Amino acid sequence: MAESGVAAASLFGTDRRLCSADVLPPAEVRARIEVAVLNFLAALADPSAPAISVLPLISRSAANRGVRRALLRDGVSSVYLSHAFCRRSLTRANDGKAFVRVWKVMEVCYKILGEGKLVTQRELFYKLLSDSPSYFSCQRHINQTVQDVVSLLRCTRQSLGIMASSRGALIGRIVLQGLGEEHVDCSILGPSGHAITGDLNVLSKLIFSSDARYLILVEKDAIFQRLAEDRIYNHLPSILITAKGYPDLATRNPAGLAILCTYKYGSISMGLESYRYACNVKWLGLRGDDLQLIPQSAYQELKPRDLQIAKSLLSSKFLQEKHRAELTLMLEMGKRAEIEALYSHGFDFLGKYVARKVVQGDYI
Repeated sequence: MAESGVAAASLFGTDRRLCSADVLPPAEVRARIEVAVLNFLAALADPSAPAISVLPLISRSAANRGVRRALLRDGVSSVYLSHAFCRRSLTRANDGKAFVRVWKVMEVCYKILGEGKLVTQRELFYKLLSDSPSYFSCQRHINQTVQDVVSLLRCTRQSLGIMASSRGALIGRIVLQGLGEEHVDCSILGPSGHAITGDLNVLSKLIFSSDARYLILVEKDAIFQRLAEDRIYNHLPSILITAKGYPDLATRNPAGLAILCTYKYGSISMGLESYRYACNVKWLGLRGDDLQLIPQSAYQELKPRDLQIAKSLLSSKFLQEKHRAELTLMLEMGKRAEIEALYSHGFDFLGKYVARKVVQGDYI
């Protein structure tokens, strides 16, 4: 959605500050890349003052982030980036390689868009590791550079020809049907569920039908499979979705709050796309009131990394008070407990626990 579209759709135009990434057809993205190249060459060939132009990127720093609060209680709040710029410069000592990486990624994107292809960021990494090993030595270089290109061209990763890896899966009371394809009834599948493609173009063409009342987001694949084996969706009309640990920060988070914050507000690491992925998620899992269900032997001491993440979350302006209270309790105890500790009551206990929580509205 372009900036003017966001403002027009917003009450009193309060979101004019939001800077977003557009969903664009390949031809327009290639045109934007061509403009970037022409501007670079024009500055370089300027007879009066030849120069290597800087790359103006939307800043992803903390100072340029904000929270877009929902007006209604059940509305969706999200993080956003404003219009402050940072710059990649070839002449700056710590910026030279990052500057070149942007052009390298745009070069590959220009080619794959011309060929009508889609690649994952992992595939992009191995391509550039082969072509330019001195610039791309780890996946982090690719991930950061892709966000630089998004910030430069103001278009989504999918528009650049970059799709998400197919890691997620779903199961439950939903039927999927693609154009001209047989339907898939996800309520009769095995515990591994139905794989979710990372190609948004394919997803947009699917026809969904469901009588589910609840959508249950499960961080861990093992928990997803346990709930699927219990067929919780038969007595609790629901759809289960797992991202198998994504985002990575969530798997390292001792309280499970990072995944909650990511889906509730969108992750700022997604840059200009962050607000697109926000949805109003409730925290259903273990909380302080459930600790009497956990045997003392199941508690684990907080590790230095756990403490670092927890303290970082406590300093976040995105963290709501009820979540802050839960995190504070865990820090005071100095211990954490995984939801799998509920298996001490039997392997069928988890499904009953989740169903009771949902029916009683026992979540925050």
